[in-house]
Amino acid sequence: MPPEPRISVVIPHLNQPRTLARCLAALAAQGTAIPFEAIVVDNGSARPPDAEVAAHPFARLAAEPSPGPGPARSRGARLARGDILAFIDADCVPRPGWLAAIMGFLDAHPEIGVIGGDVRIAPADPARLTAIEAYESIWGYRMKLYVERDGYAATCNMAVRASVFAAVGDFAGIGVAEDVDWGRRARALGVRMAYLPQMVVETPARESFAELARKWDRHVGHDFATVRGIGGRLRWGLRALAVAVSPLAEIARLIRSDRIRGAGTRARAFACLLRIRLHRARRMLSLLVHGDAARLHARWRQT
Repeated sequence: MPPEPRISVVIPHLNQPRTLARCLAALAAQGTAIPFEAIVVDNGSARPPDAEVAAHPFARLAAEPSPGPGPARSRGARLARGDILAFIDADCVPRPGWLAAIMGFLDAHPEIGVIGGDVRIAPADPARLTAIEAYESIWGYRMKLYVERDGYAATCNMAVRASVFAAVGDFAGIGVAEDVDWGRRARALGVRMAYLPQMVVETPARESFAELARKWDRHVGHDFATVRGIGGRLRWGLRALAVAVSPLAEIARLIRSDRIRGAGTRARAFACLLRIRLHRARRMLSLLVHGDAARLHARWRQT
């Protein structure tokens, strides 16, 4: 373990030893003189990743029994020794220069407390993207939008000053979209955020439509839990109808995107977009009738 690391990388883990090993190897290959540590927080895996973590002297393993990536990240943050906390998911791979981009930007911009980076899809076959890979390449991780419009940085690629994290407090549990909730609390305290495109991680796309649908089920469940009163339910119903027709508004974005190439790939991306937006709209309307948002946002362990 390096003495007095500048950056503490926090990685929540649940039954992903293979991808965790790839993430740690990419951290080891950063090729930077910046002292850093990695804290892997296991969240109840069938087999804790002892061997994967022990293979890297900069890494250590902790455990968090409370379910959810939010509590796991919070445990890692409390154990961290660096003055910067960098959050990444176990299935993400930081590109070369990730640590240097984080350190360089925050050192140059003391007024910024939180930064969010770019997320790129790593396809299984770059010559032919699947429909889900093509869709997620464009719409899966709209990180600039999250930071600049919505006021939060997605925790799969986020860095924050340790002092800022201490002021804002821990991430929430699985009943809340923890990155959105934390970002709103940070904004309420006046914390400034920035999007850093040079801070890039890669992640595989979801392997099936069912897995993609579970992701959106959780988001829909989180959002519906905040709906209050008849007016709120009416707005929710109108929003569901807007989601159903929204693919038409995305055609220009699809055509202009430089993240995928070829007419066939763009057609597959649009087909997946249409399918998932209709799925979301159906879920949203179903909640108006049946409720049970808790069942949806608790499905994270099925992924």
